[in-house]
Amino acid sequence: MLSVYEGFFSGGARIVHSDIVLGLTEGGQRHQVLSLYGEVHREATRQLMADDTCYRALTAAGVGVTTLGRTFRGTGVPAGFTGPELAETARATAGADVILSLKEQPLGLLNQAGLPRRPVVVCLHRSDPENQGAALGELKAAIADGTVVACVCCAESTRAAYQAAGIPAGLLHVIPNGVDLFRFRPDAARRLATRTELGIGPAAPVVVFAARYDAMKNVPLLLAAARAWLGRVPDGQVLMCGAGMTAANTGLTADVAEAFGTRPGLTDRLRLLGVRRDMEMLYAASDVVALTSAWGEAAPLCLIEGMMCGAVPVATDVGDSAAIVAGHGLVTAPDPEVIAAAWSQAVASRADLAPALVASRERFSRTRMIASYAALLDRTAADVLPEFDDSPAA
Repeated sequence: MLSVYEGFFSGGARIVHSDIVLGLTEGGQRHQVLSLYGEVHREATRQLMADDTCYRALTAAGVGVTTLGRTFRGTGVPAGFTGPELAETARATAGADVILSLKEQPLGLLNQAGLPRRPVVVCLHRSDPENQGAALGELKAAIADGTVVACVCCAESTRAAYQAAGIPAGLLHVIPNGVDLFRFRPDAARRLATRTELGIGPAAPVVVFAARYDAMKNVPLLLAAARAWLGRVPDGQVLMCGAGMTAANTGLTADVAEAFGTRPGLTDRLRLLGVRRDMEMLYAASDVVALTSAWGEAAPLCLIEGMMCGAVPVATDVGDSAAIVAGHGLVTAPDPEVIAAAWSQAVASRADLAPALVASRERFSRTRMIASYAALLDRTAADVLPEFDDSPAA
């Protein structure tokens, strides 16, 4: 199998896909990865492939990762590719039976003429296909060509959105996101250790917001809710982590200044933690995991990871968030006062909701997710490889 990534940078889709590749590798499949970009500048952060947590996990497990070496500076996948880039892509695809495309953006490369023809399974992780630039057109072209043989949707909202955008229903398969239940679990020792590290008292209410600095995440709404909540909860703490969630991001600092206005002292309890490699620690230390996204989400990984660590999810109604949160947390209107009140309600209800969170763990299992991917890929190889005459298994 060959997975093609647009690039290695912080984000839930890359985390999920990389975990799937690792799980399939553990199960005996051979996997390689090709990344269009070796360096990405986005969310006010320079992100090098070799520094990325997913890259390190893949290579440590023996998965080969190569790159075309491009640098992303805020523009989409280019229409043109050089001869050496196409040659590298041809070498990578020639050795694969099936290609996995992480989202539809890499199809701009895979649709180039002259490459070895291989069946492609596209892994879709959003609920707004029309907002993905030229990528939807590339997906439709690859389907018309017969190259794309299946699309994996991480959420029902993804399937509905892509079907409404004209993707044939028969190609759309839903495999919900899952997480490592051993890594993401309630843990009193982790909770105490992380709170001690951050100087947070054991009884202080803590809200964590795990997201990249992007318009779809609606950071101004999160900050307005934080302003309202911190103003009425004297010992409350809000942790913000993800790409661009640092004081070095001038866009974020401007957002903070605007949101907190005449109460800048409250920002002493607003922690900007940037990209973390120990999310299981932050979630275990938290009482609430917050999501304020306005669009684009499908099955937000932060909600699942946070819930599995015992944090109560409070989310806006976007993508499959309401279905994920149902019975385990709260869905709110996109209003800062409503969100702030919901955070307090979630903190108060944490003990009462704990049994439901425990009972739902198997539903969000990484093992279930990977088994479903393995079954789909096995069916794909058996059903369509004979139609691709130049494939290695043909």
